[in-house]
Amino acid sequence: MATGTGLLAALLVPGPAVAEPGLPRLGPTPAVPQQALNLTLDGASLSVRDAFAILDGRPVAARLAPRARANMVEARRGALAALSGQRVYGWNQALGPLKDRPLSPEQAEQFQRNVLRSHSSGIGEPLPDNVVRLALVLKANQMARGKVGVRPEVPERLLAMVNAGVVPRMPQIGSLGTGDLQPQAAAGLAAIGENAPVRYQGAEGPASAILPQAGLAQSFTLQAGEALPIISGSTVLAATLMDAVRRASVLADQAEGAFALFMEATRAERSSLDARTHRERHIPEQDAVAARLRAMVAGSGWMTEEGRKRLDPVNYHPRVQDAVSVRAAPHIMAGLRQVLADARRTLVREANASTSNPLVFKRKNGNGYEFVMGGNWDGSVMGHVADSLNAEITDVGVLSQELSGRLLSPTWSYGLPANLAGGTVGMNSGMVQMQTVAAALVPEMQVRATPAGTLSRPVKDGQEDHNTMAMASVRNLHENLDRLEAVLAVQYLMSAQGIDLIAQKMSGLSLGTVTRSLLTEIRRYVPPLGEDRYLTPDLERAVTLVHDRRLVPVTGGAARRAAVTGRP
Repeated sequence: MATGTGLLAALLVPGPAVAEPGLPRLGPTPAVPQQALNLTLDGASLSVRDAFAILDGRPVAARLAPRARANMVEARRGALAALSGQRVYGWNQALGPLKDRPLSPEQAEQFQRNVLRSHSSGIGEPLPDNVVRLALVLKANQMARGKVGVRPEVPERLLAMVNAGVVPRMPQIGSLGTGDLQPQAAAGLAAIGENAPVRYQGAEGPASAILPQAGLAQSFTLQAGEALPIISGSTVLAATLMDAVRRASVLADQAEGAFALFMEATRAERSSLDARTHRERHIPEQDAVAARLRAMVAGSGWMTEEGRKRLDPVNYHPRVQDAVSVRAAPHIMAGLRQVLADARRTLVREANASTSNPLVFKRKNGNGYEFVMGGNWDGSVMGHVADSLNAEITDVGVLSQELSGRLLSPTWSYGLPANLAGGTVGMNSGMVQMQTVAAALVPEMQVRATPAGTLSRPVKDGQEDHNTMAMASVRNLHENLDRLEAVLAVQYLMSAQGIDLIAQKMSGLSLGTVTRSLLTEIRRYVPPLGEDRYLTPDLERAVTLVHDRRLVPVTGGAARRAAVTGRP
């Protein structure tokens, strides 16, 4: 996964492929110094915008709000007092199937270390650095609510690592979505200064050696009850899902841009974008998609009766209406937007919630504190959101692949050259095999869109007998986001090729303002296909354009005007 590292590397590393000479180089975007994101964490106001800024690599300067810190001190004092009359899971009792084993006060400190050591058993590629940074900020913000009973020094230690640029190595395989035990335990081991690996300034090494290099104390001692709140809860899941939402939001934009370019290439009927039709469905996201598409093709002379006549004026007959994939596209893509909005609401709640077990509360009569055991660490809701988002991502991939396939057929594309061949058709095979790449990826997406949240199985002697499998859901989602980048790249290239092949016959008719800018950006890096050539470099470049967000359509004021008028 994370974020689909294996597939992404395979798609973006050119290897022996050589691009056309004389084209601009498409390398990593140069890093631009950014002002630090100043966060004051109070457990109630962390936003999606803050999370996206962290995921985009912005440096962080985070601290606890003074009032939150004071609340934590008071809650810690109350929690310790409550232990004298209550047996509490993870505080004076052991964990999991061993929950009935009591712990003496003398065992508390060693128990905290043992909890982190025994739970640090994950494997696989590490989570991306920015996802780890966000997970630590989320954990600190949740602790700032003062409901888990830890000293404020615990979240401050996590934030000190984030602020200094120290990133614990969190393996991504092992969590069942029933808390983030394995990956968060790895972070906890790093925080206390054991030999768990961390990354700092481009190098990786044991925390015991790296922390002093970053100006942090080499060790940190956890006290009674402080290890469990580090690993309990679903903050790693939340951070990883937040990253998927960020990526999916950008790909949703680019799916709309690719569709608009397809409409130009096929000279589609714009009546399917009429605002009156979409308002009748009462789906705000559908209205918004249609409005953006109207803005993208605004001013197009291609998507007119005159444009449709140009290829064969003698035999032209009015089209009446386009295929389902064209007419229903705003509704299909609205499904993705709707789930993204739901995901953002879910994640804002999660970021500002108490998700550990047990929690500590003031007694209703105001006389001290008490512990309450529960299941707030469970990640079912986020897991099902990930499954739903994956289904929508996959459906957009299916739609994109279908649209690309239409471009190969002179019948289905309304007169484009067969296979989008640029030279003599037959002597040249054109883009038929490029479209096959998208067709090959879509079944892989469909397999990975199977909801992992329905695949619970019991573990740990039946103590954890229902598990969300939410990390599997999110890992599948990220892998499908990688695949969607390639599928959309195919659609962009093939739509651009279709436009260029008939541009001469369409002389005097303009593309829409936004679609013209998208075509220009593609042609900066990938020339039109004339005679057949080696196409792997072309597709690799297009995937990089999508991955680097260079084909995000910019509609601005035009989209707002189109939304109001209902006309392109």
